[in-house]
Amino acid sequence: MSRLSERPPGAAVGDPLAHESAALHVTGHALYTDDLVQRTPRVLHAHPVSSPHAHARVTGLRVAPAYDVDGVVRVLTVEDVPGVNDAGVKHDEPLFPSEVMFVGHAVCWVLGETLEAARLGAAAVEVDYEPLPSLVGLREAIAAGSFQGGQPTVERGDVETGIAAAAHVFSGVTEMAGQEHFYLETHCSLALLDEAGQVFVQSSTQHPTETQEIVAHVLGLPSHAVTVQCLRMGGGFGGKEMQPHGFAAVAALGATLTGRPVRLRLTRQQDMTMTGKRHGFHAEWRVGFDDEGRLLALDATLTSDGGWSLDLSEPVLARALCHVDNAYWIPHVRVNGRVAQTHKTSQTAFRGFGGPQGMLVVEDVLGRCAPLLGIDPVELRRRNFYEDGQDTPYGQPVRHASRLATAWDQLLASAEVEQRRAEVAAFNASHPHARRGLAVTPVKFGISFNFTAFNQAGALVHVYKDGSVLINHGGTEMGQGLHTKMLQVAATALGVPLERLRLAPTRTDKVPNTSATAASSGADLNGGAVKAACEQILARLEEVRAGRELTWDDLVREAYFGRVQLWAAGFYRTEGLHWDSTVMRGHPFKYFAYGVAATEVEVDGFTGGYRTRRVDIVHDVGDSLSPLVDLGQIEGGFVQGAGWLTLEDLRWDESGTPSRGRLTTQSASTYKLPSFSEMPEDFRVSLLERAHEDGAVYGSKAVGEPPLMLAFSVREALREAAAAFGPTGVSVDLASPATPEAVFWAVQQARSGGEEPVEGSPGVEPEQPDADRPLLHPRSEQHAGRGA
Repeated sequence: MSRLSERPPGAAVGDPLAHESAALHVTGHALYTDDLVQRTPRVLHAHPVSSPHAHARVTGLRVAPAYDVDGVVRVLTVEDVPGVNDAGVKHDEPLFPSEVMFVGHAVCWVLGETLEAARLGAAAVEVDYEPLPSLVGLREAIAAGSFQGGQPTVERGDVETGIAAAAHVFSGVTEMAGQEHFYLETHCSLALLDEAGQVFVQSSTQHPTETQEIVAHVLGLPSHAVTVQCLRMGGGFGGKEMQPHGFAAVAALGATLTGRPVRLRLTRQQDMTMTGKRHGFHAEWRVGFDDEGRLLALDATLTSDGGWSLDLSEPVLARALCHVDNAYWIPHVRVNGRVAQTHKTSQTAFRGFGGPQGMLVVEDVLGRCAPLLGIDPVELRRRNFYEDGQDTPYGQPVRHASRLATAWDQLLASAEVEQRRAEVAAFNASHPHARRGLAVTPVKFGISFNFTAFNQAGALVHVYKDGSVLINHGGTEMGQGLHTKMLQVAATALGVPLERLRLAPTRTDKVPNTSATAASSGADLNGGAVKAACEQILARLEEVRAGRELTWDDLVREAYFGRVQLWAAGFYRTEGLHWDSTVMRGHPFKYFAYGVAATEVEVDGFTGGYRTRRVDIVHDVGDSLSPLVDLGQIEGGFVQGAGWLTLEDLRWDESGTPSRGRLTTQSASTYKLPSFSEMPEDFRVSLLERAHEDGAVYGSKAVGEPPLMLAFSVREALREAAAAFGPTGVSVDLASPATPEAVFWAVQQARSGGEEPVEGSPGVEPEQPDADRPLLHPRSEQHAGRGA
């Protein structure tokens, strides 16, 4: 057992504690960025002047009419930028654009004494546009060859040889929609200047260091002249990893030019219209199986919808390619990736960061092919699991692969899957207008940033003369319980009660050069840094103790009078990582998190409406740092994943009308989120036991993202229930999201035997020959659903 993972007796980690801010949240006393406005005098409010076009050139901008509006103080335009007019890390996101790239793109910003004055001022600004051709749909962009960024490939073995040797070959297309983050707190920044002209920005950001860097280069300042603080976020889910930077820069620019604090907070409609979402994906694939149903070869091309700029689209795509295998050994693999450029919001990080999209491809393949192979889908999945000693397609050994089988077997027993599937079959036989389905799916998810340099963190721990302790680390709190875990880590490392510790807000002038709180790595990285700082202090205190029996307070007091340093800066870097993005090979992940879920649903044959009857989960979090927090993350991640796969249907206007490119689902009234009515009627979550992870802080594992993919079981259960309306062995194609409408068309397809697309069903097209694609194996050419 490593020193990092060794857990002392009586440790605070492992205790099922409530979230450290739970009482503040439920009583309304928790402060968020916008709450600080009431505590800040003379604040100006910012409002955007937004483009009505999906793609257009700005040919004229007249701001003078805005100044005729009472209360308007300043209009910010490109001429006001003292530094670099760019809000992105790829230098492809002008803060004030001369060419608008999506409906809602801000041309300039108006500052007013009140938000209403700023809004009226923005409405008064006159902008001339020259409309340009636009690409809105992902298929449109693919057909037009509109791509951006790199086009990587993950490859192992010889796909053509594997396909030729396969007894069964199938091909198809899998498409999946994006997802709106819909955090409760929209994007918000509050910027002000001190007497020396230094900039202080309060921001709802997952990446304070990068927000600091973007603000600095927009203002033409060094980073030390800009401080960014994040008190807490009302949700982030990846949507506040890259996207807050431009908003913070606008607020900081306004504060610099006016000398007054500037607040920028988006309304819900603005947030949905102006900010990025989960990437939608289009995947075209061929797959080969042997006679036993074992995967032999997978050839796929994944295209993500990146929107108008790159943002994080390249690393999202890379993680998707690295997760196409999910939990399954595939000897021959070739997965090509590319990012489409469309005239929509710049799509960005979202919980899972491309992993869910990649994993959905292979789960869709198995779900569609199992009936055609005549193999039960539960057995087909289990038969293809990784085994110890096997490597991923990008060359990383799958450590602890047997844990997946352990979790699988534990779930099958605890959820009584065999018995309940018999009950499902009996129900289906006796109910002509309703069908049930019960599906089991696995998760294998790599933990670490796939950009190696981000796998580092810092912390600052102060012990005061009275024995109280203050902790500051580089991670941000967005409700996920990171601060709770860090308090438990520090209390364990120092051996002091939790009530003696306090955690300070995240600030760039306390812990510099930090990475985003993302990639499920917040506890691993910051926990390692906090532990390192505490151990430095403890080592000094042990020299003072010199074997004597002293209370903590007496020990600290004696150390102070002995002029012993009582604070320390901790640092942690994840060891053992290496990654060559030019060949997509290496060891990008510290470890894999595993999980298994079983979901039972019931579908109404008249409407496609459905309900989730029961969900059972066994999930691997190592030795949990904070079990209540982890259980909450598993439940929340599962429900958010189910929302993405079944409910949340982003729609853009793809017509040729003037409203082309407009997001039509831009509010809670038109964008369906999971609520109590979509929660499983019976929800059972267990943590995998005896799952210590050597080399991670106190033997724990990450929990933020992996549970989201457990929701694949919901989609597969819906597929099975829909297929049960048809003859035995029918394979149905199920859209994603599997809305009641989509389920209805799947039911209709099953009733027709699954042989032909159902006339009138949306998104179903006849197969077309593709001259550029190699012919399928002539002995067993079959097609699983739509696509060629």
